[in-house]
Amino acid sequence: MAGNRTFSMIKPHAVADNHVGGILKLIEEGGFRIVALKKLHLTGAQAGKFYEVHSERPFYGELCEMMSEGPIIAFILEKENAVADFRKLIGATDPAEAEAGTVRSIYAKSKAENAVHGSDSDENAALESAFFFSALERF
Repeated sequence: MAGNRTFSMIKPHAVADNHVGGILKLIEEGGFRIVALKKLHLTGAQAGKFYEVHSERPFYGELCEMMSEGPIIAFILEKENAVADFRKLIGATDPAEAEAGTVRSIYAKSKAENAVHGSDSDENAALESAFFFSALERF
């Protein structure tokens, strides 16, 4: 059974470009309820821990550096079938391949600077949510 919560974050370049409001508007219009939300600046070590699953990939160092360049907006979303529906809303990782009207088709600069992170499974959504939020911070 699909879960009803997913984790996401707006990446530093999208925060710096003042796209937070527009991205959150698309998310809310997509039927998602924000369960938790915070703005923070990851250190390189924190970004490395979060993206540890990619540590053997060639883009890992660049990813950690980019994710620690400036503040992010981390949030947990709720909706039936949250992970799959959110992945559809944000679009393909490469904005050139993203469907028109998706978050990445509108706000991503490139495959690397793709505006948002979205959990790829219910299990990862739970792990990623726990990385950023305690139970007291979820509503």
